Amino acid sequence: MKEKEKDPDGAGPLTGSQTPLQITVSRLRVPVDETDHVRGDPAAPVTLVEYADFQCPHGAAAYRNLLEVLRQRDGTVRLVFRHFPVVNVHPYAEMAAETAEAAGTRERFWPMHDWLYEHQEQLDPVHLSLGVQQLGLAAEEVSDEVNAHTHLDRVRADFVGGIRSGVHGAPTFFVNGVRHESGYALPDLLAAVDSAAGS
Repeated sequence: MKEKEKDPDGAGPLTGSQTPLQITVSRLRVPVDETDHVRGDPAAPVTLVEYADFQCPHGAAAYRNLLEVLRQRDGTVRLVFRHFPVVNVHPYAEMAAETAEAAGTRERFWPMHDWLYEHQEQLDPVHLSLGVQQLGLAAEEVSDEVNAHTHLDRVRADFVGGIRSGVHGAPTFFVNGVRHESGYALPDLLAAVDSAAGS
């Protein structure tokens, strides 16, 4: 007897009512919780989760568009940032992520996040230290934590969660738990948010 085909999410055999699109859709496997970095209204009806790499030029382009999405859809969408440093391509990405986490323990995650994207060509240790100082943080303390990899477990937990959710590169987005398959151009992101808000 032929065994029934299973769906890729392990939810059981496929039925005739499911379409290939429904079968292949990727979902967020790690729910948003209080440990996440959230920007925007915490009670917003739409949650946009981004897996990103601070050294990736595509991430820097998306960063500018995301700021505009938050401005234009204030109260409708919140942004959740998760780390996905692709270290074999971007050698400073993991260190930048650890620096952001160190800043986060000092309530300065988002200012550090913004500085990293706005100074993407300056992610080497010397310039990172200057950036930390510009934010009014103790550069030596942050540097010591980064060198000791104090926050690496957090960065890698985000990365593993991304892999579990089908993330293969950065940036990758999920809108209300469903992978966003269109681009990160402003009209694409706004359309995704509006669609999720109306559903």
